[in-house]
Amino acid sequence: MLTQRCFRCVTAVRNTLVTRGCSTVQGDVRVRFAPSPTGFLHLGGLRTALYNYIFAKKYGGSFVLRLEDTDQSRLVPGAAESIEDMLEWAGVPPDESPRRGGPVGPYLQSQRLELYRQTADQLIESKHAYYCFCSSQRLDLLNKEALRSGQTPRYDNRCRHLRAEQVQEKLDQRAPHVIRFRLEEGVEPFQDLICGRSHHEVAQVEGDPVVMKADGFPTYHLANIVDDHYMRISHVLRGSEWLISTSKHLLMYRALDWQPPTFGHLPLLLNKNGSKLSKRQGDIFLQSFQRDGVLPEALLDITTSCGSGFNTIGVGRRIDELIAEFNPSKITTHSALLDLEKLPEFNRIHLQHHIEDEEQCATLITGLQAQIQQVCGEEMQEEVLQEGYIRRVLLLRKGHISSLKELVGPAYSYLWVRPSVSSQQVAAITAEAQHIAALVLKLIAERGEELTVDRLSKDLKTLVKQTKGTKYGEVMKLLRLALSGLQQGPSVAEMMVCLGPEEISHRFQKLLQFPETN
Repeated sequence: MLTQRCFRCVTAVRNTLVTRGCSTVQGDVRVRFAPSPTGFLHLGGLRTALYNYIFAKKYGGSFVLRLEDTDQSRLVPGAAESIEDMLEWAGVPPDESPRRGGPVGPYLQSQRLELYRQTADQLIESKHAYYCFCSSQRLDLLNKEALRSGQTPRYDNRCRHLRAEQVQEKLDQRAPHVIRFRLEEGVEPFQDLICGRSHHEVAQVEGDPVVMKADGFPTYHLANIVDDHYMRISHVLRGSEWLISTSKHLLMYRALDWQPPTFGHLPLLLNKNGSKLSKRQGDIFLQSFQRDGVLPEALLDITTSCGSGFNTIGVGRRIDELIAEFNPSKITTHSALLDLEKLPEFNRIHLQHHIEDEEQCATLITGLQAQIQQVCGEEMQEEVLQEGYIRRVLLLRKGHISSLKELVGPAYSYLWVRPSVSSQQVAAITAEAQHIAALVLKLIAERGEELTVDRLSKDLKTLVKQTKGTKYGEVMKLLRLALSGLQQGPSVAEMMVCLGPEEISHRFQKLLQFPETN
């Protein structure tokens, strides 16, 4: 049997009541992420979802995904499915959602229209809402006149003064109409979890808002409070841009005689220069990061490390650590400045964690096998797809690479495709390439399968002393050329351990075929 918990405007832990003064919500912690599928999930949305997910898991609650698809004209095909895909990929899966279902569904607003209509009718009957028959042309004229006189455009509430018989006559004529909520003065202040005491006398600065559009779909203002009520949402954690609308929503809760949830408005996530994250940037969408080989843990880490709400600040934290460190009282109102130039470093750290974890490393191997086949095609050696070989490469390169994609780039092509080396390249380095190749082959034969970077590093220093005069630097340059066809890269010893004795022998046998030069 679940323990009943009481929340009064902020944090609560099991069997504990913490008070900061607002509405009381009885029952379990239930939070929601409610994006609109008018676009794909980006970093700003991920951060909001993440804080809701962490809040739910911290206090043993439920994380609900609700898709607000009432703006039918702006829906993007595939966006609804992609949002849930990306949440699951990011490691913050909802407990209830359109895909998973749940006890308070449906979780698509377009499937809840009758509920909104019933609520709108309830507001009409209680005189808290009214029918508005103003044409779009009249509203455009109001806006233009307000702008011309230097005022903020607002509806003049004309239709709230229509007599009952006038309203009925227009309804009988099937005149196009919307439903507007009647704003009243005297909004009570509320205590926001993050922003503290907040009060906005909305009736003084805004006209009565539309809550039901002419097409029968609700606006955000009505749909979100109806859904939060019937989905038993206990805490609403959303972006600070909605803070100014909360007083309006509280008026609606009061008109419906519903208990409002506790509100917390998260500070904005901005670029490092203080500018807003823009969808036009293109690279802020999760699909873009996924395609570029960014690990979800790195995204969660960087979006929380630049913000607040945690007992300590660190790099390399995974979701269980974020949940353990989460402290809502430490969320500040300061905007979080995101420096995406640091993302490769975050990804490097989390990639190292994955390589060191046997199960996660197996997943990396599978992904890398596919990339190798795609990039290298018929040029690759079949042996390079073996799990043991790829695991050896990953273990040796961990901490040095920021993404798997690096390993299929030109700098590491030698791992999968035998390099093309010319006799001219060899002759430009030393005249005793054949002798050095023979020494390497002898060394590998003696060492067998027991190759380690430390041991080979010492062996190679000894090998240089057996040459007829080629210096250490030139010997290493020759070995690197024979192994990789490159002039830079990991240490020669590491290259040799990665490739293994059989492949090393094959590549140095080729040097023996080149003619000696004097």
